[in-house]
Amino acid sequence: MRFRASGKFRVNANHKLLDVWLLVLCAGCGETAKLTILERTTVRSIRPGLLDRLHDNDLGLVFELLQDPVVQRRNRIALDWAGAWRLDTGRSDHLDRDVNEVMEVAVRFAARIPVRPVRLIADGCGLSRAEVDGLIAEGKVVSAIRLGGTRSGDFTFTLKR
Repeated sequence: MRFRASGKFRVNANHKLLDVWLLVLCAGCGETAKLTILERTTVRSIRPGLLDRLHDNDLGLVFELLQDPVVQRRNRIALDWAGAWRLDTGRSDHLDRDVNEVMEVAVRFAARIPVRPVRLIADGCGLSRAEVDGLIAEGKVVSAIRLGGTRSGDFTFTLKR
């Protein structure tokens, strides 16, 4: 099932214990579900500003908690980052395949979104992933980091055409 965050928290007090849920909406039917954030937690053990942020339905807190691996494991969820990124090469067109050029690209993440560098390069430069793999093998795409696998931190690469 797919859900999207409503941006609202539900805080329930049972004597000196709190339960906190993040309300999410089913993408298919719109029905509300709850993701457990805190369970049977004493009020004194909660950081001072956190309770205020929960009561204020702080959207930044929603973002932080959805990326928290503990919250993801507890609720058995994985975030869907499809369409959440793009590579802006500063050009309106894709690479001209007949022109020799060197392009230095710095990739900066505004949020820790996991992305495969090969896919990012392929989509941003109008190439297939196989073409990018070939360019890496030929030494025409180079980087200080390994371009295979997934990254969610800043990196740079050089593309030589």
